[in-house]
Amino acid sequence: MFKNLGTLFFIMLLFTACKKHAGNNHLLFYKDNSGKEQPVSSVEDWSKKRLQVLDSLQAAMGVLPSFDSLPAFDLQIRNSLRQPGYTRYTIDFLVATNERLPAYLYIPVHKDNQLKLPAMLALHETDSLGKGSVDGQGHNLNLAYAKELAQRGYVVIAPDYPSFGDLKKYDFNNSRYQSGTMKSIFDDMRCVDLLLARNDVDPERIGVIGHSLGGHSALFAAAFDTRLKVVVSSCGWTLFDNYNIGKEAEQVYGGRLGPWAQDRYMPLLRNKYQLDQAKIPFDFDEVIAAIAPRSVFTNSPLKDGNFDVQGVQQGIANVSAVYHLLQADDRLQASYPLSEHDFPKETRLQAYHFIDHAFYHIPTTDIPK
Repeated sequence: MFKNLGTLFFIMLLFTACKKHAGNNHLLFYKDNSGKEQPVSSVEDWSKKRLQVLDSLQAAMGVLPSFDSLPAFDLQIRNSLRQPGYTRYTIDFLVATNERLPAYLYIPVHKDNQLKLPAMLALHETDSLGKGSVDGQGHNLNLAYAKELAQRGYVVIAPDYPSFGDLKKYDFNNSRYQSGTMKSIFDDMRCVDLLLARNDVDPERIGVIGHSLGGHSALFAAAFDTRLKVVVSSCGWTLFDNYNIGKEAEQVYGGRLGPWAQDRYMPLLRNKYQLDQAKIPFDFDEVIAAIAPRSVFTNSPLKDGNFDVQGVQQGIANVSAVYHLLQADDRLQASYPLSEHDFPKETRLQAYHFIDHAFYHIPTTDIPK
């Protein structure tokens, strides 16, 4: 609930302002074989537009590697920890030749060995702990969503992003990927492969959740991987035009969009597109639209200093038109808590209920510990 009517009025003003621009919505146009823009008026048209969005993402991130002829997982369990309601395993496995991915794997206690459980991919924020932050080991206990989802009866896998956690020494200079973002997308898709290889996971009930770095990583992974049926992005995005870092940080990073161009993210935004927003081939409303008609929940606090809420409101207005076209209006939900760059308890519960509803799941516990 909003803390006061002033906040609610502010949201209504933002939403009204966004709707004024929806009539000329760039998401509802695709390019035909001659390069001419055509209106999106059918599911078939949208399929063409979606593929063009994925091409634009790969222009900025590098090409998604082939999934043909991949090695066996060679799953290694390094240790385990029993907790009330679940067991957490520290694992690593082969995602590709000479590429091992460290992760936590959470298996909830369940009496029926034949029961197929829903599963979630949990992606961490920018934290040196990596996967430890979504386990509640970091400074912000509001980010322990991997552990909390396991308590609710979900199988959960939480990998490290390259340069964090047990991948802190990741060598970007000798990587086969053109960006840390694309490496992460590939790793995340291999995590889905690993979940699907388990007898206790329902292949039709797999989703992804993340905060900040994990928030936009969740969107990127789901844009490419249609097996991810539910997406929760917390403090993960705004339109590039509304991204803020402050004047001092701009000088450090060489421009307002400089943080996105680090080696661990998308260096092509600097090397290929000179941090020029007009040249960058995608924006976040396109990423979310590429997920449609699957379920998306976004937590976008009113006081987030980086991901300005006005850009989120505009993006949601744009994407809503796509969800309406695909008759999936109820699968797109946004929450705007009166907080800073955080994932407060009340909003996490909204997100968990959103996931439960999409997966017809009755949780074993409701209140985050």
